[in-house]
Amino acid sequence: MSKIELKIALSVERGSPHPVGATADNDGVNFSLFSGNATGVELLLFHTHDDVEPFRIVRLDPYVNKTFHFWHLYVRGLRPGTHYAYRVDGPSDPTAGHRFNRNKVLIDPYARGNTNALWKRADACGPQDNLKTSMRSVVIHSGSYNWEGDRPLNRPMEDTIIYEIHVRGFTRSPSSGVRHPGTFSGIIEKIPYLQSLGITAVELLPVFDFDESDVLRVVDGTPLRNFWGYSTLGFFAPQSAYCIAPEAGGHLDEFRDMVKALHKAGIEVILDVVFNHTDEGNHLGPLFSFKGIDNRTYYLTERDQRFYANYTGCGNTLNCNHHIVGKLILDSLRYWVRETHVDGFRFDEGSILARGEDGDPLKHPPVVWQIELDEELSDSKLIAEAWDAAGLYQIGHFPGDRWAEWNGRYRDDIRRFVKGDPGLVGALASRLAGSADLYEDDGELPINSINFITCHDGFTLNDLVSYDAKHNESNGENNQDGINDNLSWNCGIEGETSDPAIELLRERQVKNFATILLLSRGVPMILGGDEIRRTQRGNNNAYCQDNEISWWDWSLADKNRHIFRFWKQMIEFRKNHPALRSRYFFKGSINERGLPDVSWHGCKLNSPGWADPYSRVLAMTLGGFNGEADIHVMMNMYWEAIGFEVPLLEDRLWFRAVDTAALSPHEILGPGRESLFTDRICKVEGRSIVVLISK
Repeated sequence: MSKIELKIALSVERGSPHPVGATADNDGVNFSLFSGNATGVELLLFHTHDDVEPFRIVRLDPYVNKTFHFWHLYVRGLRPGTHYAYRVDGPSDPTAGHRFNRNKVLIDPYARGNTNALWKRADACGPQDNLKTSMRSVVIHSGSYNWEGDRPLNRPMEDTIIYEIHVRGFTRSPSSGVRHPGTFSGIIEKIPYLQSLGITAVELLPVFDFDESDVLRVVDGTPLRNFWGYSTLGFFAPQSAYCIAPEAGGHLDEFRDMVKALHKAGIEVILDVVFNHTDEGNHLGPLFSFKGIDNRTYYLTERDQRFYANYTGCGNTLNCNHHIVGKLILDSLRYWVRETHVDGFRFDEGSILARGEDGDPLKHPPVVWQIELDEELSDSKLIAEAWDAAGLYQIGHFPGDRWAEWNGRYRDDIRRFVKGDPGLVGALASRLAGSADLYEDDGELPINSINFITCHDGFTLNDLVSYDAKHNESNGENNQDGINDNLSWNCGIEGETSDPAIELLRERQVKNFATILLLSRGVPMILGGDEIRRTQRGNNNAYCQDNEISWWDWSLADKNRHIFRFWKQMIEFRKNHPALRSRYFFKGSINERGLPDVSWHGCKLNSPGWADPYSRVLAMTLGGFNGEADIHVMMNMYWEAIGFEVPLLEDRLWFRAVDTAALSPHEILGPGRESLFTDRICKVEGRSIVVLISK
């Protein structure tokens, strides 16, 4: 249909207040926008993503096109692929929390896609009209995709192994060899790699639309931008830059293609979502959506309402427990499950969801319980980063029952132990056993604990064993950004080295971390690339590094294939032994050979040395039930070899399956290749772990 034919064919009708957003059907598009304080709304329609002028402007009549606080209309004859935006008028009174400005062109909070071909962020900050440099939303019809029978996989939480990656960073490097680097399509091409490793779920850093064009600062002539994506523009729109052809409105189908392909490979998709703040920043930030639509509804403000409450450290805080914002959050989550079949969500700074409209923590925050109890989300995995930037720390007591939590206590205790800090055997045992000290009293389970050593925020595992201090100079903040206390150890030399002894020690430490993580009850999460020793050159806050610091160097997959093999076989080991994946805490049950479900030891059996302030060793025996293997683990983080007593079995023999001090390929032996062990004392080398299984 030509532009002239389209202009003639369109007719405007009253429309419906629900559903919110732009909803296409066979005859046209219904538009609905919430604003409780607006006095006027205009809808701007554009033929293409880069049209400067709209081909039609529709002024909504509050006596016809408004129902309570929803502004709505139906445009008969309009088709998907049309681009649109709003102007919203109302009081401009920051002291009362109102920031309406009809000079600003606004994207739809419920948009299924946005484009930014003309976008200039600076023009959205001042008082001037920014029509010629604004973002545009795009009408996307969601009903015609061929799912080929796909649905969310609904894998039990206890069987889940999470793998955290960044969509762009994963394949952006030319070394990835993919056809469309840095996109959802690029992930599809790397599915055989993910299958080979054996992980069961990918957790994607934010894929909701965010502004990659924002230049944070320039360092040595290089502009630094928001790479991680923790500044959301739209909660229903896949990130345009991760699509091959966003200008054609293909956002949704490109994302669906990736989900469907991962599901065919048996891999779930978990989205890292940011409902704690938006990219509109503080009182000096740009106005492109929520601020201009209804600032006082969407954001928490200080007593002086010119300024935003900043519990997130990002300039503003969403008013999550306001009924309208809570509706947006629920609508967004349901949308991603219904329309894209994702399997779960990880909530960045999740404790913000527990803050009320006055900013104080709530005992029973409505939005948290609505998410937990929602029928459409009942099978979705829910994971909270149970803290925020203002000091609310809820690990072990995040509201809700089935919410899992990033267990920061696990990360810190395991890092300290493997580094060689003494007196941690009690804490280590708690973490290995599913962190009952954090979860059991509240009736929760080991599956409430997401166990991790590293994540996107901090050192990679290679850097954790290669650097004593952060090296963030390239971020342009005088190395003041990023956490200072990393609980890391460089193994004797700071940074890269060709010293073979140091390299062997670092490899052993990587294997120690991998072994403990995959032997622990709870849900393991691996930072993508740790299995091939990906490095960020000591940068522990690479949020602005859209370059080789953050991009995967895929040559490491070949260089460190022996490390990959170790991770792969440890993942397989976990899958083969149900005792490691139980959803319940240890109960003291006794198996048919008289072994309890868990017993703790030091160098001597049944003498774990809980009160020994100098101990750096711990052993545990897991009794197998229903014919399963028993598992005996001996961990020595002292720097010299130590002999450990081994339990005597009456009707079985011990076989060595793992010895992190051995050279590859002998450090881990797969099923049927384990070596017989008949001694009463097992020598465990310094800074190493030995795992025996019974047969």
